[in-house]
Amino acid sequence: MNLQESGEMYLETILVLSKRNKDVRSIDIAHELNYSKPSVSRAIGLLKKDEYVIVDSKGYIELTDKGLKVATTIYDRHDTLSSFFESIGVSHDTAVNDACRIEHVISDETMNKIKEHMKK
Repeated sequence: MNLQESGEMYLETILVLSKRNKDVRSIDIAHELNYSKPSVSRAIGLLKKDEYVIVDSKGYIELTDKGLKVATTIYDRHDTLSSFFESIGVSHDTAVNDACRIEHVISDETMNKIKEHMKK
């Protein structure tokens, strides 16, 4: 799987769900993202093949170190961008929605500058 926005979304969702509830299954991801179970199963298969996740014999999904690194980066970008947008007066819902879209395409340089700015 060429890890693009959709793959990153799955990994971030697995991270978020695992923080809420230790055990994560495909059905949990489907409900969280409002995707069909077959779509999620296919994506998880690709993420597993590329060693971003491990699926045990009971169907529980866990991030590998590789998957955790990507998920944590995306999650951090989401938090930082949401906070930044709210700090400049954007409503919470709009900030969260915009952060969801931007977190996947923003450059490391721009992200680092936003973080620097937020520390001031």
